[in-house]
Amino acid sequence: MNPNILILGAPGAGKGTQSARISDEFDVEHVTTGDALRANKHMETEHGTPASFMDAGELVPDPVVNEIVNAALSEADGYVLDGYPRNLSQAEYLDDITDLDVVLYLDVDEEELVHRLTGRRLDPETGDIYHVKYNPPEDEKVEARLEQRDDDDEETVRERLRVYRENTEPVIEHYEETGELVRIDGEQTPDEVWNDIRETVESEA
Repeated sequence: MNPNILILGAPGAGKGTQSARISDEFDVEHVTTGDALRANKHMETEHGTPASFMDAGELVPDPVVNEIVNAALSEADGYVLDGYPRNLSQAEYLDDITDLDVVLYLDVDEEELVHRLTGRRLDPETGDIYHVKYNPPEDEKVEARLEQRDDDDEETVRERLRVYRENTEPVIEHYEETGELVRIDGEQTPDEVWNDIRETVESEA
């Protein structure tokens, strides 16, 4: 059996980058809420289909998200789950449908998160993401056309982080109480973070 891994962290903590490495190294599926919803947007649940909410620009309610995640996990032989659970009720539902081998929490200071997120830039022609400090483009022409996305300005970033903390702090506390949570210093370099993650998964799973 391949490991069942949950990765938690605020926007900008590096979950996507590290989840991809986990998926490759341990041969498990990278399950994200967004991908699962898009792949199953026409799946019928007693509360309607995800598409019925997504097409209306509404948040998909917890019961629908729960069913979609359940379907995605049931088809996976090992997984790294990224972007779920977002609140305590989802965490409690997850406890009922699967057994986790390890819960990783990428711990990053808020000011560092703001710095990372507000420094991101989008290349509108290719869709590639750069960072003004950590990952600037080598080509000056590319650099000249980079744009900051609306949701990466400082005011919006701080609000996203506030909402994240409000909803997800109880999730962090939940897994600390169960003894499953392993805190990873997310302010290290990506390679150092990865080394800590790999060692943790190998010892826990």
